[in-house]
Amino acid sequence: MLVAILSRRRSLFSTRRLCDAAARQGHETVVLDPLQCCLLLDKGRPELTYRGLESKLPKIDAVLPRIGTSITTHGLAVVKQFEMIGVPVVNPSQSIARSRDKLRSLQTLSRCGIDIPRTVMMRHPTQIERALETVGGPPAILKLIRGTQGIGVVLAETEQVARQVLETFWRLGMNILVQEFIEESEGRDIRALVVGRRVVAAMRRQARFGELRSNVHRGATGTAVRLPDSYTQAAVRAARAMKLRFAGVDLLESRGGPKVMEINSSPGLEGLERCTGADLAGTVIEYTVAYARRRWRRRRVAV
Repeated sequence: MLVAILSRRRSLFSTRRLCDAAARQGHETVVLDPLQCCLLLDKGRPELTYRGLESKLPKIDAVLPRIGTSITTHGLAVVKQFEMIGVPVVNPSQSIARSRDKLRSLQTLSRCGIDIPRTVMMRHPTQIERALETVGGPPAILKLIRGTQGIGVVLAETEQVARQVLETFWRLGMNILVQEFIEESEGRDIRALVVGRRVVAAMRRQARFGELRSNVHRGATGTAVRLPDSYTQAAVRAARAMKLRFAGVDLLESRGGPKVMEINSSPGLEGLERCTGADLAGTVIEYTVAYARRRWRRRRVAV
C-alpha cells in the first residue's frame, strides 16, 4: 500500500518515524509538501499534481495529513482535493479546520456534552468584569483563538491585567477567549494520543518552574501515565466529537474530573515516544492502512 504523508519535510521527527514504520510493515510512503501540490479543478474532474502541472502522482491508497499551522489554508485545500478525488484521508479537512479554531472546537465539545473549562468570548470592554465573574476569576486564562504551541496564552491574575491584555489584542483585531483557571492543574496537563477509538499512549506534562504553559518544547517534562477510565473515555469522546481519527487530546486534571482543554489534529510523536518507549508511529501506520482498506473495500462493494 502507498501512503502519502502530507508534511513540509521528510526529516521532521514524526514524519521520519512514520516513514520508517511503514517500511517495516511492508508499505511504501511518499512525503508530499502541501505547498508543492497543485490543485486542478474542472467540471467533475478534480486532479492533483506535484511540483508542476504535468507531474502526476502515482496511485495513492491513503493520506495521512501532517498540516502545520503556518500553512493551514493551503494544506486544508490539498486535503480536501484528495477527498474529492476519493482517496481515504485519516483526518478530514473540515475536522482539521475545526481543531485549529479554539472557539469552534469548544463549541463542538460543549454541544456533545464533553466537560471543558468554562469559557467566555466577548468583544466589548463593558463585558470584561462579568466575563471574569462567569469563569470564576480572576485569576483567569486568556487565549488567542488561533494560538498554537502555547503562544497567545496569558494568566491574568487581576481584572486590571485582563483588561489591558484584552483591549490590546482587540486593537490588533484578534479574538481572545476568557477561560476558567483550574488552580490544581497550574502548569500541568495530560496529553492523550487517540488513534481510532482508543488511547494508545498518554503522558503528564509538567511545566518548568514559573511557566504556565506545559508544552514540551518550552522545557516541560513528560512522564508516561496510565489513565483512569474517565480520562480515557473523555479523550476518545472528544476526538470522536471532532471527527478526528488521529489526535492529541489535552486534558486538565480538575477536582471534578478530566476537562478537555484542546485537541491537536497533527500531534507530534517525539515526546510521547520518548517517555513511553512505545512504537506509536507503527500504531498510526497500522491504523491508517486498516482504515484505507475498509474504505476501498466498501467502495468496491458499492460499485
